[in-house]
Amino acid sequence: MNNLNDPPNWNIRPNARDDGSPGSKWNYALLVPMLGLAAFRWIWSRECQKEIDKEKKDFYRKLSTVHRELETKYRDIITENRRTVAHLELELEKERNRTLSYREALVSQSRKLVEERRILEKERAKLEQEKQVLQNSGAAGVLYQNCMEKEEQWQKRAIALLKEYEEALTERQDIYCSLMLPRSRRLEIEKNLLVKAATDSVALDLEMETGLKDIFRHDTYCSYLLNTNKRQNGRLMWLYLRYWELSVELKKFKRVEKAILGK
Repeated sequence: MNNLNDPPNWNIRPNARDDGSPGSKWNYALLVPMLGLAAFRWIWSRECQKEIDKEKKDFYRKLSTVHRELETKYRDIITENRRTVAHLELELEKERNRTLSYREALVSQSRKLVEERRILEKERAKLEQEKQVLQNSGAAGVLYQNCMEKEEQWQKRAIALLKEYEEALTERQDIYCSLMLPRSRRLEIEKNLLVKAATDSVALDLEMETGLKDIFRHDTYCSYLLNTNKRQNGRLMWLYLRYWELSVELKKFKRVEKAILGK
């Protein structure tokens, strides 16, 4: 039985060796701290594992939250992109319809102007024949010549006016086709042309105001983006300018005819 009153030997009795010599008194002295160290390591490992598990749970919880937020944002982006695509497709369809309507209007107006041009050329040829007859008829030929000289002055004024309109319309179409020039300048040109068409006597004779409004409304043709030749822009305006030139020629003979018949 251990002697509890033997502090010098720490209550430890070494085992004797096989040869009868006393054993080491430290055989059991290191066991207690080793067991304490093992217990500490076990407790420490357990606590560390708890902390690791806790951090894992926090990490997975945060990861799940971020994942849900990203999925929500992704769905929102997809929805917004689909809405944008649908809107753009609708606008594209509207633009296609407007372009188709413009082309149909342009074709219809072009056919109308070509037909009127053909009629004007026929009347011009007819008036040329009448001119030859009058020139060969003595006094009537003198009268015709005087009236013709007078109306040629009117024709020169009309041609000068058309030249001004051609330059203004060319500039207006260039501004319309430009991405840099201000829209206010184009509107100012259109306003000035309409005012002059409503006040100038020659423009009133040619009924230019209606044609100008038609050009401003339907002539949206532009050449390629890097084009520097202003005269390559526009289509309807050039048809109207040619139509007005033929109208000037025809009206000159009509005015001569009216003057002769009146006299």
